[in-house]
Amino acid sequence: MEYRDSVEKSAEYLRLALPLMAKQAAALHPISYAVWYEYVGGRNSALKAAIDEYQQSGKVLDEKATYELYYKHVARISEEVAQRVSEGFQRVMADMARSAAKAGDQAGQFGSALEKWSADLTSSGPESSLGIEAILGLTRNMQGSIVSLKGRLDDSRREIEELRQEVVRAREDALADGLTGLANRRGFDLAIAACLSESDPNEAGPSLLVADIDHFKRVNDTYGHLFGDRVIRAVAQVLKANVKGKDTAARYGGEEFVVLLPDTPIEGARQLAEKIRMLVEKCRIKRNADNEVVANITVSLGVASLKPGESAADLVARADAALYESKNGGRNRVTVAKG
Repeated sequence: MEYRDSVEKSAEYLRLALPLMAKQAAALHPISYAVWYEYVGGRNSALKAAIDEYQQSGKVLDEKATYELYYKHVARISEEVAQRVSEGFQRVMADMARSAAKAGDQAGQFGSALEKWSADLTSSGPESSLGIEAILGLTRNMQGSIVSLKGRLDDSRREIEELRQEVVRAREDALADGLTGLANRRGFDLAIAACLSESDPNEAGPSLLVADIDHFKRVNDTYGHLFGDRVIRAVAQVLKANVKGKDTAARYGGEEFVVLLPDTPIEGARQLAEKIRMLVEKCRIKRNADNEVVANITVSLGVASLKPGESAADLVARADAALYESKNGGRNRVTVAKG
């Protein structure tokens, strides 16, 4: 969203939003603030109606509800508007093209009739055909204009389709990590919000892996940041090769990764985590300068499965806690979250 509020106005919105945020069950993070900033600003009527409905029913916003409101009413607005504008243009251009084609056909039939009429009148003398010849000339001009218009419409329609594809590519780029090609943090947030919105709140849901490269700071300090980037890409490649279908692998930040497994139970997730751990351990990455093989690149992983009624933030926190158990237990290992 694009905000043009003055410093004074945004300060007033902050003053109004903080007490409302404090009454909710969600943490006071930027996503939560964006939702309530929009709410107190009063410009997002759909968001305001949704929150008012929550409040009237006596509910408070937890993490799941806050993220759902954010992605439905705040983050996606510009994308949806761009998509609707693009599709609307396409419909208009298609209608105009059909109208132009129909007009061209009708003009062609009219011109053919005039030519036949002109030929029939020619035998009656040149004076009788002068007016018809003038009308016939104008009809031919009209046909030429319609053909030209149809060509311009076709060109415009192609340009609109190219713009629509650019919108799609821009959205994909906005959700992808530039270094690894995996989903980025926002892409993961969208994926897990969508996943949780489709899951049954009364049943155990998707599983989540959280992975972190062991001793990554030491790798950077010893071999430099460019080599560190190669290590990150190598781990990302292992993840990418081992996700399928609805699974989402993402770079969560720095040297940390997450893998969302919507249809995998906890034991299957543990087995996948163990497979990833072993594959990374076998990786041998060479330095460009002296072709030296750097060994002992390993990852630690935490695994958790969504519990009934649990929020996305809680699931991530439990998987993260399991990851740190792996770190504290000696690294290069997999730990399944308790509970």
